[in-house]
Amino acid sequence: MLSELFINNIAVIERASIDLEPGFTVLTGETGAGKSMIIDALHAVLGERTSKELVRTGESSASVSAMFTGLSEDVLAILDGMSVPREEDGSLLVQRDIKLEGKSACKLNGAPATVSMLKSIAPRLVGIHGQHESYELLSPELHMTYIDSFGKLETLLEKYRQSYKRLRELQRQLRDLNTDENEKSRRRDLLRYQIEELEGANITPGERESLAESRDIARNSEHISSAIEMVKGLLSGDEERSGILSDVSAAAGELERVAGYMSQLEEPVQKLREAGFLLEDAEVALQSLSVDFDPAALDEIEGRLDLLYRLGLKYGESEEQMLQYLADCREELHKIEFSDEEKERLGAEYEQEKQKAIALAKELSAKRRAAGERFTKQVKAELAFLNMPGVEFITQIERVPLTPTGCDKLQFLVSANKGEPPKPLSKIASGGELSRIMLAVKTVLSGRDKIDTLIFDEVDAGVSGAAANRIGEKLRQVSENRQVLCITHLAQIAAMADHHLRISKHVEKGRTYTQVEPLDLEGRKRELARIIGGEEITQLQLDMAGEMLKRA
Repeated sequence: MLSELFINNIAVIERASIDLEPGFTVLTGETGAGKSMIIDALHAVLGERTSKELVRTGESSASVSAMFTGLSEDVLAILDGMSVPREEDGSLLVQRDIKLEGKSACKLNGAPATVSMLKSIAPRLVGIHGQHESYELLSPELHMTYIDSFGKLETLLEKYRQSYKRLRELQRQLRDLNTDENEKSRRRDLLRYQIEELEGANITPGERESLAESRDIARNSEHISSAIEMVKGLLSGDEERSGILSDVSAAAGELERVAGYMSQLEEPVQKLREAGFLLEDAEVALQSLSVDFDPAALDEIEGRLDLLYRLGLKYGESEEQMLQYLADCREELHKIEFSDEEKERLGAEYEQEKQKAIALAKELSAKRRAAGERFTKQVKAELAFLNMPGVEFITQIERVPLTPTGCDKLQFLVSANKGEPPKPLSKIASGGELSRIMLAVKTVLSGRDKIDTLIFDEVDAGVSGAAANRIGEKLRQVSENRQVLCITHLAQIAAMADHHLRISKHVEKGRTYTQVEPLDLEGRKRELARIIGGEEITQLQLDMAGEMLKRA
């Protein structure tokens, strides 16, 4: 549910911190006090398009923050999928800054977010229904969701979706196999040539690195041989001078003879002996090395490297990439050469999956039609209760080719006046009518959809008396298992709420300021009296307001 709403510099609202409770909450106030600005602020924080005109005059930016608590596992899973950090209490803080210059900034639990992220999570958090809003009720795609939820058809729908997904995959595979025969022949020849070229090269991983080292040795063999011979001479010496090996051994022996007199010489003696052993190992290693310049071998290495370079330009930079390309070519050639057999197998599987999908779609359609009839009957009853007995409500279901949701095109049609043919909601219903229709729909769906907070604006447009009482009763009924916020102009509806917020404005130094305050019992009585009779409140109006609160 929406537990807190903080608004800063949104139009006439300089600053407002609103604490919200579970159950049924009404917002009332004189015309122009800023009730619509609260709806605009909610739209902004839920990711809707905003205008710079929303920023309060004289300010460079505005901001809205909304705190949601008691999130469902579905919502938490979506947030996890977007890598939104979790709070220990499972709450969600949504923030949006709107700037006159530059882009707006969004955050989810303090982490940077995008507007699209806000929009994707918003329908799971809040449903706004009112003039120019809602308008989930105007979306035929959601109409089908309502019927599936009402008829408890989600499991069957998921089975169909899996079958439909497999059907489309088989269709794609068959289409790939049915490419033009000339193109297939051309592709076969190309693959055979590439396979022959790569197989003939007999490539091994790491080959180029090894060849490059061999080439460097061959190119510099004279220098390498000279260096080796010089070092060997230094180590072993000649007729004129002793070698390093002999000198190190002599040095170790000289110190060793006097080490008994001075213990500190033992370590240098040991180091010299170790050095002698290492030098002997080096001499043995050098003796085994032979570097001969072979022009033919160098030409062969250069030729091999050139071949690998040219193949690399076509098939991949590394030997591993070229070998993977070879494997891919072999696999594709196999598919082409055995495509007829594969086509027959896939065709049989496609027909089998198609029959399965059709059967599931027909079962789903039949159950939707049955659910649609029950749903229509119950919505009509709710509309009659809401003083809209003349409204004709129809759940229209038409058969269409298979789609991801079945073989149905479903939408709600309404006729607001007797004798008028039913039409889509977007073509005939006013904001107030839509809100009351949505109220009826939500009453029927009570507990089956997963939106914890519903906001109704203008639900009381054009009604009074008994109809207003009934709207209030329905709002209170819907609020039994979710949070309901309602902006109303009618005392009958306001009296039935669990909580009451008053929105008022005042002018100070030529600027308009709006404030939102929770009302206690006495405050509610005075606000109801104002709604009944205007700004001049009489005792009679106060008595009437008190009686309304008692009856509610």
